[in-house]
Amino acid sequence: MEILAEHGLLLLIIATTLGFLMAWGIGANDVANAMSTSVGTKSLTVVQALIIAAVFEFLGAFLAGGEVTNTIKQGIVDSTAFAGQEINLTLGMISAMFAAGTWLLLASFLGWPVSTTHSIIGAVIGFSLLSVGTDAIHWTVLWSIFGSWIITPVISGIIAYILFVSVLRSIFRHFHPLKHAKRKVPIYIALTAFVISYITVGSGLKHIGFGEISTMQALIYSGIIAAVSAAVGAVVILRMNFNKDTDKEKEKTAKTKVKSKSSNNYKQVEKIFSVLMIITACAMAFAHGSNDVANSIGPLSAVVAAIHHAQDSSYNTSILEWWILPLGAVGIVIGLSTLGYKVMKTVGVKITHLTPSRGFAAQLATASTVVIASGTGLPISTTQTLVGAIIGIGLAHGIAAINMRVISSIFVSWIITLPSGAILSIIFFKILQAMFC
Repeated sequence: MEILAEHGLLLLIIATTLGFLMAWGIGANDVANAMSTSVGTKSLTVVQALIIAAVFEFLGAFLAGGEVTNTIKQGIVDSTAFAGQEINLTLGMISAMFAAGTWLLLASFLGWPVSTTHSIIGAVIGFSLLSVGTDAIHWTVLWSIFGSWIITPVISGIIAYILFVSVLRSIFRHFHPLKHAKRKVPIYIALTAFVISYITVGSGLKHIGFGEISTMQALIYSGIIAAVSAAVGAVVILRMNFNKDTDKEKEKTAKTKVKSKSSNNYKQVEKIFSVLMIITACAMAFAHGSNDVANSIGPLSAVVAAIHHAQDSSYNTSILEWWILPLGAVGIVIGLSTLGYKVMKTVGVKITHLTPSRGFAAQLATASTVVIASGTGLPISTTQTLVGAIIGIGLAHGIAAINMRVISSIFVSWIITLPSGAILSIIFFKILQAMFC
């Protein structure tokens, strides 16, 4: 406690800097999960994707980031096991941020889409095992997190499969797909708006002073927002310009005319889905910000609490300082605008050929899964969730559409990431101990 009190300001500066570094790495790497499908389908340019991500990543982190933050901060490591060793807990959390941030930036520079959740959890486990052994780990919580890494890709894949099959049956397999798209796409817009609105109204707004909102109130408010979004989407679609004639349609044979008309209709339907992709891109960025900001600010909040408690024993360590969430959000945004494009290319282009309709299903499935997990306080891997959604799309449209070589390399990166975070955390922890103890 004496070391924390004596060097509290220096440790706070170091922790804040490394928390920002961690958020930077998250933005640089996990932007692929939030925005890659939009860029891969050419619904958005890289610059447009970065602007949208910057806005909605910040909103997701600020409005709905607190639940998972508490899980990372208190759920994985039992702080009581560090009784009398507060300096080890503080140095350990700093080491975890340093380790995870370093690994994420290295992976981002190389274009590897790795799991930030794996990185920080592995780092936290690493220093905990070294400092106080297995007693510091909440194994029940940890095993539930491990289970989520298996369950969430499956859930996301199932949701994506159902969504894309519904799109195929309700739109593409009709004789006039464009006409059906104009009718059905607003429904998908409403579904997207409802998912994001419900978690924001139901649990996110309480973190900025709006208090508790009942489930029924959240459902009503979200339903209103979904209805308004659907109406606005319908108006936008009606005002879109569709080319009814093409050169191919002017060919002489009736068979060629019919075939050309069908092809053109499909292109126009994908044009509508491009508009929907912009909405789901916002949803995915919000969902990502709400979940993965915790990976950077969870350890930071633990360090801040330990330092304040060392200086004032009456300090409430469960309080999340007001400036921590915005710090994580800003770090994510800067990460998006610097190295994010490298991982975005890997996931958005190299895994599979994406059309706007396929991208919509994968993106909404991923957003839904991640937002639901955020509301329950369970930190999951956005990377795994998105890959699960893409596999679900492949199963609906043919597994040959997926580049299994790229998928295999991503699986390997998942396996490497957790132990890498743990090893780097142990190394940095020993260095910091030598400096301060």
